Amino acid sequence: MSLDPASNPWRAELRATLLLAAPLAAANLLQMLVYAIDVIFVARLGEEALSASSLGVSLFGIMMWCFSGLTGACAPLIAAELGRGRHAVREVRRSVRMALWLALACSLAGMAVCAYGEDFMLLTGQDPVVSRRAGGFLAILLWAMAPNILASVLRNFVSALGRPLFATAITVLAILVNSLGNYAFVFGNLGAPAMGLDGSALSSVITSFAMLAAYVVAIGSDRRLRRYHVFGNWWRPEWQRFRELLRIGVPIALIILAEGGLFTSAAFLMGLIGEAQLAGHTVALQVAALAFQIPFGIGQAATIRVGFHYGAGDRAAIGRAGAAALLMAMTYMAVPALLMLIEPRWVLRLYIDPEAPERAAMVGFAVTFLRVAAAFQLFDGAQAVLAGALRGLQDTRVPMLMALGGYWITGFGTSIWLGFFTPLAGFGVWIGLAVGLVVVSILLLWRWRNRARLGLEPVPSPA
Repeated sequence: MSLDPASNPWRAELRATLLLAAPLAAANLLQMLVYAIDVIFVARLGEEALSASSLGVSLFGIMMWCFSGLTGACAPLIAAELGRGRHAVREVRRSVRMALWLALACSLAGMAVCAYGEDFMLLTGQDPVVSRRAGGFLAILLWAMAPNILASVLRNFVSALGRPLFATAITVLAILVNSLGNYAFVFGNLGAPAMGLDGSALSSVITSFAMLAAYVVAIGSDRRLRRYHVFGNWWRPEWQRFRELLRIGVPIALIILAEGGLFTSAAFLMGLIGEAQLAGHTVALQVAALAFQIPFGIGQAATIRVGFHYGAGDRAAIGRAGAAALLMAMTYMAVPALLMLIEPRWVLRLYIDPEAPERAAMVGFAVTFLRVAAAFQLFDGAQAVLAGALRGLQDTRVPMLMALGGYWITGFGTSIWLGFFTPLAGFGVWIGLAVGLVVVSILLLWRWRNRARLGLEPVPSPA
C-alpha cells in the first residue's frame, strides 16, 4: 500500500489508484456480465419470464448489495489499519472475522425475505401470474445469498491487501460457471433437466458457491494473504470491532438501499405502467448498470486509498487520492454517455436483437430510457467516487442522510409525479432517477470539498 516518495506525488497517486481501480472495475464489469448471462438466457423464454426474473432479481439484488455494503465497512477499517502500521495483522484479522460473522447474520435475514417473495410481489400490486413465477424463482435463488455476501467480504480483504487481480480472475470463473449452468438447466442441455426460469436461479446458486470456494483457495495459496490467518479462531467474538463495523456499515447499507431502492422501486412502478415498459426498463437499466461498474470500482479504490492515508494521518495525500479517483471516473463516464446518446440500438445488442419485430415496443421504450441514462452518467460516476472517498474517511452517517433525501424525497417523488400524473409515464420515471442522482452528487461534492472545515480529516500528531 505504501508509495515510494516521488517528485510528482500527483502522478504517484494516479498510478497507485489506477493499479488498484483497474482490476476492481474489471471485476465489477465482469460481475455484470455474470448477471447479463441470466438476462440473455431468460429473455429467450419470453417477456413474462423476463418480467418475473426482473422483479425477483430486483428484490434479491437490493438486499444482497445492501448487506455487501454493510459488511464492506471492513474495507476502510482494513485500509486505515494498514496505514497506521501498528499491529496490522491482528487488527485486520479481527475486522475480517467480524465482517464474516455479520455476513452470516445478514444472509439469514435476506433468505427469510426471499422465502416470501410471491407475497411481497402481490403486495406491490404486480400481476399474479408474474408474482407466482417470481416467487418460485426466489425460492431457489435465496440459497445464493450467504455465499455471495461472504465472498464480498473476502473480496474486500484481498483488494485492500493489494491483490485485486484475484477478484478479476474469480469473476471470470463465475462467468464460465454461470454460462455453463444456464446452458444446462434453462433449456435442458448436457443431460440436465429443462427447468426454464428456475434453471437460471439454480445456475446462480452454483456460481455463488464456486466464487466463495475460489476466494478461500486464493487466500490459502497466497503467502501475503495467508499470514493474516483470517479463518483462524473464527468462533472468537470481537464485540468492539463488531460495533465499529455496524457504526460505519449501517449508513453505507442505507445509502445503497436509497440508491438501489430507487431503481428497484422504478421497476415496480414500471410493472404498474405496463409489461413492455417494464421489459424496456430492465434492458436499459442493465446497460446503465454495466457502464456504472467502472466508476463503482474506482470508488472502491478511492475508499482504500483515502482510508490508507487517513490511517497514516496524511491530509494532503487524502485530497490527492480523492481528486485522482474523481478525475478517472469523469473521464471514463463521458464515453458510455456518448454511446447511449448516439448509438442506443447498438448498445442494446449486448442483450437483445433490437431488430426483432416481436420486441419492437420493448426496444422503443429502452431507447427512450437510454437517452435519459446518457444525461446522468457523469453525475452517477461522481456520486459513486465521492461516496467511496468519504467512506475512506469513515464518514458515512451524513452522506446517508444526503442519499435518503436526494434519492427518495427528490428522485422518487419526481418519478411518481411525472410517471403517474403526467403523460410522460415511463419516461417520467426515468427523469426522476436522473434528478435523484444529480442532487446526491452535488451534495456529496460539497461535503468532500469542505471535509477539513467539517472536521472529517485526521488531526495531525504533534511533531
